[in-house]
Amino acid sequence: MEKLQLEDFTRFKFLSGLKYSPNGDYAAFVAHRMDVEENKYLSNIWLLDIKSRKYFQLTSFNEERGFVWLDNENILFSGSRNPKDKEKAESGEEFTRYYKINIHGGEALEAFVIPKKVMNIEPIDENTFLLTAIYNVNEKELEGLSEEEKQKELKKRKEEKDYKVLDEIPYWVNGAGFINKNRERLYLYRANENKLQPITDEYTDVSLFKLNSDKSKAVFIGRTYKDKMNLVSNVYIYDVASNEVKKINRDEDFSYRYADFLGDKIICTGTDMKKYGINENSKFYLLDIDSGEKKCITPDLDMSLGNSVGSDSRYGSGYSFKVEGDYLYFISTERYNAYLNRIDVNGKIEKVIASDGSVDMFDVKGENILFIGFRGLKLLELYEYKNGEEKQLTDFNEWVQKERKLSKPERVEVETRAGHVIDGWIMRPIDYEEGKKYPAILDIHGGPKTVYGEIYFHEMQYWAAEGYFVFFCNPKGSDGRGNEFADIRGKYGTIDYEDIMKFTDYVLENYKDIDPSRVGVTGGSYGGFMTNWIISHTDRFKAAVSQRSISNWTTEFGTTDIGYYFVPDQIGGTPWDNFEKHWEHSPLKYADRVKTPTLFLHSDEDYRCWMAEALQMFSALKYFGVESKLVLFHGENHELSRSGKPKHRIRRLKEITEWFNKYLK
Repeated sequence: MEKLQLEDFTRFKFLSGLKYSPNGDYAAFVAHRMDVEENKYLSNIWLLDIKSRKYFQLTSFNEERGFVWLDNENILFSGSRNPKDKEKAESGEEFTRYYKINIHGGEALEAFVIPKKVMNIEPIDENTFLLTAIYNVNEKELEGLSEEEKQKELKKRKEEKDYKVLDEIPYWVNGAGFINKNRERLYLYRANENKLQPITDEYTDVSLFKLNSDKSKAVFIGRTYKDKMNLVSNVYIYDVASNEVKKINRDEDFSYRYADFLGDKIICTGTDMKKYGINENSKFYLLDIDSGEKKCITPDLDMSLGNSVGSDSRYGSGYSFKVEGDYLYFISTERYNAYLNRIDVNGKIEKVIASDGSVDMFDVKGENILFIGFRGLKLLELYEYKNGEEKQLTDFNEWVQKERKLSKPERVEVETRAGHVIDGWIMRPIDYEEGKKYPAILDIHGGPKTVYGEIYFHEMQYWAAEGYFVFFCNPKGSDGRGNEFADIRGKYGTIDYEDIMKFTDYVLENYKDIDPSRVGVTGGSYGGFMTNWIISHTDRFKAAVSQRSISNWTTEFGTTDIGYYFVPDQIGGTPWDNFEKHWEHSPLKYADRVKTPTLFLHSDEDYRCWMAEALQMFSALKYFGVESKLVLFHGENHELSRSGKPKHRIRRLKEITEWFNKYLK
């Protein structure tokens, strides 16, 4: 076996989008891979025969990222196989072309073209579809215009690409770019008539919709705003036959996060955010469709819904909630694992899959469950869960286990203050020799309400292969341990910093082969903030790499997609009524104390932590004569390390490793 190579991640297969066929005889999923030469991801639909457990590639145009089952034998997916599509897109015309393919063979045939950028689509019958698509109140609908009017509108759109008119917040969103006056609008599409009919109004943004079992009704969550988006949302019912929309909930100050039909009720999740702010864990509720009465069925629940276990080896998404029969199945993050559970209308929760690791996405049909996840140090594979047992069905990434040496994280529990214990891990260098001195890297997760676990993390495995100890932890503020543990509002850089420093003390005291004079620190997003905070509050680290960081809470408030509500909630107040508090928790305030050589990595389309954050801290360090460097990635966003272009991801990891090699080796 050989040591892991930096570019090995470009050979990984990333699985997503898992869905059973309506009768449960088959399942389809998407497999993604990197094309380094073309600097992009290639995605195709694969099919699994449930009975034989054989799987094979169904499509081959490398663009099939999303799909739905039309019936038991036909799949609908979006793609771009028409040679004129590129020309249409360049003209400013938005559209989504759909194809239909039979799972038993044959070519994919064009089904229809919807004159919108479709986000999600579900079939009601063979000719009728419910969908969400991007709508902008400032743009004329192309449908129904004469050719002359259409060309005039397209010319206007093309000219306006040279400037932006902004009149609301957020005006941009990480990963989506400028979104001023964009809404995900709900539509009904009739393919046989080629008719697209809007259901919601111009200013309502629809976050999700779910059809009931006979597809006569849909429930959806919507948020209506004109000048400033807030986090309050509502639940609506859409009746397909009457084409009527009815608001269900009575409350006006609640953030609904998920909704679906369960029996004759609506089951939903959400929070009023009053006790623990915007990061407060949701509870489960039942909404009566007729009266709008809301009943909490899990009043004592304090569990993180969804998966926040970190890895840099994912791409794509899938179900994290799904109704089947009398239950809503859902993923939860608990401590440092992601499990599968189910809940009934009485609020009874059962653990379904409780093995260590991460259930990333799943689908369920009757008593049969499929899921895509991480187990041990294996990368993503497809698993079957039946009769209480897991069985791995695919081996896309087995070569990593067979051909590469990997370092298994050693878990420790560290009491950082009386009665307060955190989880942490230490990875030894590959080919570790006792008694030999090694450099080490402290890696800090983002969020802060996420977690590290024991699943595969490529950058850490690569550093272990390069001869480093790697250590990481889940300090106060992390997910998976309830609201109280996750709550660091108004305390950024205090109790969380203390946890990380005391964990570092523990590691250096108990792993004597780490050379304490050759320890580096890195992290992204919140981990980037904490890296900036650490270097401005201690000189114990020999080198630092600050990624997609925050340095100034005032500029984070005013320049980013979530800043105007995240910063007041997490730090406290606004720059006008609490400026000193913002400045007190800003690493930039203490930049004149920094002595640590620091590399900054940022992306110029990172609208979650805009590049101004790195530019300010970098400029300050240069001003004060600290050795520093900034690498800015064009066309990338906050997800650079997870879904950035292959060449950029290679360059990112190369820059970090070379910086640490320079100062720690």
